[in-house]
Amino acid sequence: MFYEFLQMIADSQIGTVVRENGLIFPWLEVLHVLGISAVIGSIAIVDLRLLGLASTTYPVSRLAKSMLPITWIGFGFAVVTGLLMFSSQPITYFDNFAFRMKMLTLLAAALNMAVFHLLTWRGLALWDRDAPVPGAAKIAGLLSILIWIAIVALGRWIGFTMDPF
Repeated sequence: MFYEFLQMIADSQIGTVVRENGLIFPWLEVLHVLGISAVIGSIAIVDLRLLGLASTTYPVSRLAKSMLPITWIGFGFAVVTGLLMFSSQPITYFDNFAFRMKMLTLLAAALNMAVFHLLTWRGLALWDRDAPVPGAAKIAGLLSILIWIAIVALGRWIGFTMDPF
């Protein structure tokens, strides 16, 4: 039943156009990379601040607030373009090990962010400006950087392990 749903996506007008038009897919890849770059760049700025390696004169709250719009716009581009690329070969993507690992790693990034915001961020007022960043925040920042590196690596792995159209 799930594979029937995936086949329905492949047979859709969008899936067919993305798959059969020689220009659309490469442009989607370009926009996807730009979106991911914005996400990773903006997140890395905050993560490096948490690790005490950059922007140490900025309050964490101010830095995070200024990066948030860039993160969400980039993430929106990455999701939309990723879904459009997926629509071109959904069964092939779903059966690809690297694709599945990338999706799981994205889930790990979301979980890391949720734990950070639900637990560590609550005490931000105590360490926002001058106090040392707590160990939990440093761990969240380090994990975030490592997870996003893995997401990029897995994304490239997908490109090298997919069957051509």
